[in-house]
Amino acid sequence: MKLVMFKADGSRRLGALRPGSEDEVVEISDPADLRTLIDAGDAGLSLVRSALSSSHSKSHRLADLELLAPLDPPRGNVIAIGRNYQKHAEETAHGGKVSPPTIFTKAITSLTEPFADITIDPAISDQIDWEVELAVLIGKGDANIKRARAMDHVFGYTVLNDVTARDIQSGWGGQYFKGKSLDRSCPTGPWVVTKDEVEDPQALKLFLRVNGTVKQEGDTRDMIYPVDAIIEWVSKGMTLLPGSLIATGTPDGVGFARTPPEFLKPGDVMESEVQGIGLLRNRIVAAVG
Repeated sequence: MKLVMFKADGSRRLGALRPGSEDEVVEISDPADLRTLIDAGDAGLSLVRSALSSSHSKSHRLADLELLAPLDPPRGNVIAIGRNYQKHAEETAHGGKVSPPTIFTKAITSLTEPFADITIDPAISDQIDWEVELAVLIGKGDANIKRARAMDHVFGYTVLNDVTARDIQSGWGGQYFKGKSLDRSCPTGPWVVTKDEVEDPQALKLFLRVNGTVKQEGDTRDMIYPVDAIIEWVSKGMTLLPGSLIATGTPDGVGFARTPPEFLKPGDVMESEVQGIGLLRNRIVAAVG
């Protein structure tokens, strides 16, 4: 299933794209949102399937909807993995295998809608960079999860762009959290694809385009730590909650590592795509005032 959050009549609603007719969104009244659905487990998914099969369910044209971030907010900060593709590790001057994985978090206030404008304020940062990523949504929480059972804890997948203020990340003495947590800078979505529809999360292509030009092109098979290993590492001594969101890292091709460096500027249109999962499209705009 592809699950979306959208706005209708001034309130947030949960919906599911109708299989075989994915320009139609069936409204789900129970559960009321994605986090509640995750908490409901298999019973919640059964309710969604019933709504999809019912001729009485209310539906909308996808093109008419204002899509929201599918999980807003997640339970706790977004968990992120740094330098998880070898070529990206090399382009950031970390040539060897990163061991153990670099784990950091992003503030939940950084999340924004899949097609939202992203504001650049040069008084805050003038080195805004792109990072297309596959994001994993945890369905069943636990601590010290063994890799062999890690995929049992996955609810689904979405697309995330870990937009980063490089001057803050590097110039403030290595501030990953601050450089990656500017308000409404991290688009996610456009929906969550449940794990049963993704045969192999390590066989997905990723693309990042700016104004139609490909800047990043990668494949999840090139992750240093695949999804199951990430879950094992992140959960060591730390409980992963249902509704946690994990960004799994970005391939090479980021702006600051180019010669000369490239950064986003007002007027740019950024597209972030993960094959089989979805596509984000975000216009870069200048801060007003």
